[in-house]
Amino acid sequence: MKRLFAALFSALVFLAPSAFAAPKQGDVIIRHVTVVDVEHGRTEAGQAVVLRGADIVAVGPDAVVAEGWRAARTVEGAGKYLIPGLWDMHVHFGGGPDLIEENRALLPLYVANGITTIRDASGDLPDQVLAWRGEIESGALFGPHLLTSGAKIEGIAPLWKGTIEVGSEADIDAALDRLQQRDRVDFVKITDSTLKPELFLYALTQAKARGLRTSGHIPMALTVEQAVDAGLSSIEHLDYAYNAGAKDEAAIAADFAAGRIDRAEANRRLDAGFDRDTAMAAYRRFAAAGVSVTPTLNGSRIIAFLDRDDHSADAGLAYVGPKLRKTYDWRVERAARADAAAIAARHKHIDDMAAILPMLAEAGVPIIAGTDAGFLNSFNYPGFGLHDEIALFVEKGLTPAQALASATRAGPAWFGRLDRYGAVRPGMAADLVLLGRNPLDDIAATRAIDTVVMRGAVFDRAALDAMLAEVRAKVAAWDAEAAF
Repeated sequence: MKRLFAALFSALVFLAPSAFAAPKQGDVIIRHVTVVDVEHGRTEAGQAVVLRGADIVAVGPDAVVAEGWRAARTVEGAGKYLIPGLWDMHVHFGGGPDLIEENRALLPLYVANGITTIRDASGDLPDQVLAWRGEIESGALFGPHLLTSGAKIEGIAPLWKGTIEVGSEADIDAALDRLQQRDRVDFVKITDSTLKPELFLYALTQAKARGLRTSGHIPMALTVEQAVDAGLSSIEHLDYAYNAGAKDEAAIAADFAAGRIDRAEANRRLDAGFDRDTAMAAYRRFAAAGVSVTPTLNGSRIIAFLDRDDHSADAGLAYVGPKLRKTYDWRVERAARADAAAIAARHKHIDDMAAILPMLAEAGVPIIAGTDAGFLNSFNYPGFGLHDEIALFVEKGLTPAQALASATRAGPAWFGRLDRYGAVRPGMAADLVLLGRNPLDDIAATRAIDTVVMRGAVFDRAALDAMLAEVRAKVAAWDAEAAF
């Protein structure tokens, strides 16, 4: 009998730490939910996810997690699908100081559309955007996580405003010092309207040497391969990746650099010279070098079809202030001046460019979802546009899983943050989107947003609708003011 009691006592002591431990405390528990594993393109039903502060602290079968955890708030996830927060990796703020408030009003549109992180690819309000980045992280300003290049690097007297003008290697060194040390930018943007090709390459090599990621527009006088070899991290806009598929790209670049052909003729020859084998070889080099492509395909499609599509009744217009809408005019007017041949050519070019999306994926090139939304870019609506972009990816040949990964994992991967973002598992950021349908079956499900979680704060459908209503009210007030 003594031996029996001793055995029972030993068993109780052994079980006590697990069987009788008090439940752990979280802030939020999402129950009975299907978790979408974006990395592997699969789902896990019947899960519970526990959040504490800005962290995911537990994920597992609902019955097991619910037994071991308590939380102040429960979100019912039955019949719903949980994905990591969406990232828009190419947005713009700008239009000048008079448009600061209209630009600031765009921030909630991203959150209301499930976008918890944005990458600002530079406009003409770089210092303002840098300030917003800090205010958002401190909680003084509501908006998604904001990553920015600050002012872009350009040549002397460039087309674009808000730049650091450089005309020498010393200028570039000073620009990189400012961006890295004073502004502490998240990456460097380099554009090509007046920047000398040799300085473009120098800027890339020096940024890489400093450990800075780079994105940019590649000068026509260079090949894409030259930019990749110099250290370009991300090719912005699909047309540059398309150009790399031209058999005689190097000869075209040389002729343009020597002044023997103009830009229009260079583009014509690049189109005519596209070759699938050449393109696939180039894209495999991109993949080997770790270079990503941000297609911004929907923005290009909108511009290409301005002759056909009437945007006057777009629902998105109600969320964009009148001064920002006015910046759309120059692209609209330029498109309207095109003759029938030019219109047909731009329609064809969009289709030709879009055809390389599955080729990039086949070659292993990371495809990053980014919209190009913001000032100047007509009818490309902040927040809403990301869903259009990834839907277009699927229409043009990517799978829903690939398109979803482009908007949830490719951005964190580019920034080296897959340890924190891009998955629903313990230790990851509590930036999540709860959907009413499975996005692996239909990418349009990313629009069916039930709840957004950002930094651990829960915004249900009513809260998201209130965000949208507040922006609409601001725009309506600005419209009324402008009417007087």
